[in-house]
Amino acid sequence: MLAYIIQRVGQSALVLLIVGLVAFSMFRFVGDPIDNMLGQERTAEDIDRLRAQLGLDQPFVVQYYKFLEGAVQGNFGVSYRQGRPVAEILLERAPATLELAMVSGVLAILFGIALGVFTAIRRDGLLANVIMSGSLIGVSLPTFLIGILLIYLFSVELGWLPSFGRGETVDLGGWSTGFLTESGLKALILPSITLGLYQMTLIMRLVRSEMLEVLRQDYIRFARARGLRDRAVNFRHALKNTMVPVITVIGLQLGAIIAFAIITETVFQWPGVGLLFINAIQFVDIPVMAAYLMLISVMFVGINLLVDILYFFIDPRLRADRSGGH
Repeated sequence: MLAYIIQRVGQSALVLLIVGLVAFSMFRFVGDPIDNMLGQERTAEDIDRLRAQLGLDQPFVVQYYKFLEGAVQGNFGVSYRQGRPVAEILLERAPATLELAMVSGVLAILFGIALGVFTAIRRDGLLANVIMSGSLIGVSLPTFLIGILLIYLFSVELGWLPSFGRGETVDLGGWSTGFLTESGLKALILPSITLGLYQMTLIMRLVRSEMLEVLRQDYIRFARARGLRDRAVNFRHALKNTMVPVITVIGLQLGAIIAFAIITETVFQWPGVGLLFINAIQFVDIPVMAAYLMLISVMFVGINLLVDILYFFIDPRLRADRSGGH
């Protein structure tokens, strides 16, 4: 068990190093931040002085090493645009993104599993077929188009919900939350649905497929032959075995929710780290862009690592294979 965890942690660290190297390399081609930081009256001496001050005159390897050294300590440098520590800016924006991702993830998991089980058990029913047909919308339409359609319907036409922003927030010791205000909760509805709809439909279709496969197994027929009720067969036996492969996909989708929040935040002007990244691209704010990608990578890899470890405990076949290999 310990060897398995060490191996996965080592692989995760290697992935983070590669992601950081690729991201840092790409930023060299998005433009020169000096052009955005200095006015038209700049001189060659001003350019050289600012370039040396920011460390941009050093070799790429040295810049990358200093970035990694600071990132390990939680120091991502200073924003070229705002002149403030990047870590401080990220901490201000992180609550908005994390709350949006959390609500979207909970909605996707709860409704995805519930609807997947329902459509599998009632696979020949009219409502189940309607739900499966409607799920094609969540799978086929791009996220930004779903957001625009929701804004048009519930904000423009009906006027029920706000079309942008986060609403009023309450500061709880450095953590700003919109859960405690009416406007904050209303502002959260449309972005969370937009962000979680694709993941919900994907989880639903996967649960349905796995559930139908499990219901065809011999031990399910044997359980029914013993006279067990349908509720016990469906939820105690079938659903339990269905969730083993589903957990892996759910973990991947939670990481995808955090990574793809950038699209939803742009559509709804949600003041999270995703919108911060978009603005950083426009101003070639390399420290913010690098810090954002590293932060997303750490979250994504961390979630996958936890899922792998959880999968190790849930699936006895994996433990048997590891034991057999030794």
